[in-house]
Amino acid sequence: MPKYQLIKKIYLCLLCCILFSMFLEAQELKTFSPVHSSDTNRYLEGQLWPRETKDPYDRFPARAENIVRKVVWDLSTSTAGEQVRFRTNAQKIVVKYQVKGNLQMPHMPATGVSGVDLYARDQDGNWRWCHGPYSFKDTIQYAFNMTNAQGKALEYTLYLPLYNSVSWMTIQVADSCTFDPLPVRTEKPIVVYGTSIAQGACASRPGMAWTNILSRKLDFPVANLAFSGNGRLEPEVVALLSEIDARLFILDCLPNLTNLSYTTAILKNKIVQTIHDLRKKHPEVPILLTDHDGYTDGDSNTERKIAYERVNTIQHQVFDSLTQQAGLQKLYYLEREAIGQDIESMVDGTHPNDIGMMHYADAYTKKINEIFQQHDDTLVTCIPKTQYRDAPLYFWTDRHQAILKLNQRYQPHLVLIGNSITHFWGGLPIGPARGKDSWSKYIDQYRPLNLGFGWDKIENALWRIYHDELQGISPKYIVVMLGVNNLGTNTDNEIKRGMENLLQAIHVRQPKARLLLMGILPCKDREERVSKLNQQYQQLAQQLQISFADAGPLFLQKDGRIKESLFSDGLHPNAEGYALLGKFITRNLP
Repeated sequence: MPKYQLIKKIYLCLLCCILFSMFLEAQELKTFSPVHSSDTNRYLEGQLWPRETKDPYDRFPARAENIVRKVVWDLSTSTAGEQVRFRTNAQKIVVKYQVKGNLQMPHMPATGVSGVDLYARDQDGNWRWCHGPYSFKDTIQYAFNMTNAQGKALEYTLYLPLYNSVSWMTIQVADSCTFDPLPVRTEKPIVVYGTSIAQGACASRPGMAWTNILSRKLDFPVANLAFSGNGRLEPEVVALLSEIDARLFILDCLPNLTNLSYTTAILKNKIVQTIHDLRKKHPEVPILLTDHDGYTDGDSNTERKIAYERVNTIQHQVFDSLTQQAGLQKLYYLEREAIGQDIESMVDGTHPNDIGMMHYADAYTKKINEIFQQHDDTLVTCIPKTQYRDAPLYFWTDRHQAILKLNQRYQPHLVLIGNSITHFWGGLPIGPARGKDSWSKYIDQYRPLNLGFGWDKIENALWRIYHDELQGISPKYIVVMLGVNNLGTNTDNEIKRGMENLLQAIHVRQPKARLLLMGILPCKDREERVSKLNQQYQQLAQQLQISFADAGPLFLQKDGRIKESLFSDGLHPNAEGYALLGKFITRNLP
């Protein structure tokens, strides 16, 4: 066969394969649009006025177009801080969309200005960045390959472009794969009012904007209301902010207020009036003022250094006056030194690169943990984490959201915090129950709330306490029985320290509740270790001046081994075991 005929044949075969593959993809894909779903749920997170927007991806409500300056309105149509969360077992995820503006800027690449960014979370709550080849044409496309997923459903967060407006967007997976969009979380957001830096300049990709890093570190919704060059503490914008039921307001606007036209008197008045307007509508919501983070050429350009030092001094004077002289509560300050920018952390002396964005996120994380009395520790049992080790028996985040909704209409007298032993016992929220009879006989009389989650470790329960599972309720008793799932991965000292941190977090949020720390129930082949750990738990309870009770001896034989007749699998009590446990707990409530 002549060479050219062989080449022609190979070419035709390749072309057929490509066309066939394209045909299959076109015919066998599930397609999801974040803003055009067929149900009543909302799936675009970071959008605070979802029912009022002019275009579906706008950040401000349509009425704001006639309220704020045109440049602010135009900037509000960018999707900075917006994200879509979903769960899928697909190994290939294709995102397609169109944008309205220029793809890139001289100092910021297309991947940051107009790109998207995908992160996955594994069953232990650890974040994983997802690589995806991309194509920037009229329709932008990212194709993320998750070969390590191995058919397991993972939870994903897709961050939208930082400096562009989205016309439309679809997320596609193979039709044979599962795809479950996750509704917008009900937790109150951290609301950021800021400048180009907070909007995301000059991150290399959306996930590296400091607001998005912060949302991963704290695992709270973070709403980005930053406007490049136009974060000026304007009353029209502040009035819109005051409509939001926020967890925290962050005011990071000084980089846009260095012009000398903002005299000392004008700038002080702006800061005071902004705080007053927010506090008038939200008297209990913390407000965090942030320094100008400086210019990295400040040591070689005196004029620039004087500019940022001047506005920082003015704002600090306002802060000192309001907190020390006027006694204003829940007003906090993040100083430039805590942010810690240096000559390696900026693109142009003003806007952070990815290193600078990490500096911002780290500083904010530390400060916000202080504000909300969340322990800042590197010990694994003290770092709050999500998990879904028991999927698909139940989905962890779904149960968490169900509890938040339940707390809005149900006032428990007794709260039980635990793992699968508690979770599958009975009660509300309704789920699979293995000990209904004993729950009804012993626990129901106390109007209980079941905060047990299958496969939870101490750090998972800590995440739940930080994320409002004790908010809006006033229980008389709180019973904690946790730690068995940490035995395989942590030392006894790590477990004890994690438990101490958890109990302190519970006490901060429910100072009037009577706390009962339960010993871990004995489990097969670990009886001796559990017994020693429970002795440490008892010492911890004495140290914290709370009650302690150990039901372990009821479940042990004389030789120290478990009574297998009381267990279904050497770990979880059966009906008889639950009856013993229920009777023991009610007799030991403080």
